Amino acid sequence: MKKYLKISAVALIIIIAYLYLAHTYIYRRIGSVHLRATDDKHTYVCGNMATSSKRVVYASLGDSLTSGVGTEKYEESYPYLLAQNMAGVNGEVVHKNFSYPGARTVDLIKDLLKPAIAEQPDVITLLIGTNDVHDLVDVDDFRKNYDYILRELTTKTKAKIYVISIPHIGSESLILPPYSYYFDNEINQFNRNIQALAKNYNLKYIDLATPTFDILKKEGSHYSADLFHPSAEGYKTWAKIVYDNLDK
Repeated sequence: MKKYLKISAVALIIIIAYLYLAHTYIYRRIGSVHLRATDDKHTYVCGNMATSSKRVVYASLGDSLTSGVGTEKYEESYPYLLAQNMAGVNGEVVHKNFSYPGARTVDLIKDLLKPAIAEQPDVITLLIGTNDVHDLVDVDDFRKNYDYILRELTTKTKAKIYVISIPHIGSESLILPPYSYYFDNEINQFNRNIQALAKNYNLKYIDLATPTFDILKKEGSHYSADLFHPSAEGYKTWAKIVYDNLDK
């Protein structure tokens, strides 16, 4: 009996040590690369003003995934590429970015929501929630925050709003089991709430998680050096998915 207890105690210590080290590794690896947001102007004009047949103000709201972390320049980010596609040949898009690394839904409400509304944009994309998941925000609190964001955007602007799901970011070599299973489950749960809220407000829900799930589990040129934030190639893929789902 004593031998069994000793073995169990050692096994428990090993498991706890592994969980601690695996968790610490995720955030030390991400932080050690020192990636930065490349959005330093916040306002960008895409298209040709001289030949423009229409002018659209597009606001992107989010966190590091919206502020260009992982790219060499903001022009490689998914919102900028989306603005370019929206401008096309004969249009002009004034793109205004409202995001910063580490932002959660509560931060978006506190710091970014009012300035975005003040611009009275024609088009809005909302991609927020990754930091809520990793900061262990309760799903009910997340839903309340997200509901408030959508209520404010729908009642205080006339914008066409696109609600984007939380992607399953983080290579399997960065996010080890069991954290990979935990975060996947949390992201799925959060996305179900996002989708339900989008339906409640009669907004377009764009599923970024499903079509990118398999590729984001693997290392590759779609990731930047931290294996968490996409590279320019990864954001290009995201921009295409989002653009293909816009109402044109």
